[in-house]
Amino acid sequence: MSEAPIEIIIRVHVSEKSLRLLEEQNTITFIVRRDASKPQIKRAVEKLLGVKVVKVNTLITPRGEKKAYVKISPEYNARDVAAKLGVV
Repeated sequence: MSEAPIEIIIRVHVSEKSLRLLEEQNTITFIVRRDASKPQIKRAVEKLLGVKVVKVNTLITPRGEKKAYVKISPEYNARDVAAKLGVV
């Protein structure tokens, strides 16, 4: 089941917490398709942004959306990646 990365990632999630994680833990937060698995999210982010992903944590929000916290490898700066995405 190979999905296009653009079909898995819906949008970047921006909040005070996500900006803090961006700075402190090199982590970018996305809203993803609810049926996407962690390996699918990892592949999609790596392919779409050209970075190496260390870890993916997910949760379902009270609104019913799936949120993914994607930790980027230390050799990449999450702030630079977020700037490319137009977040900061």
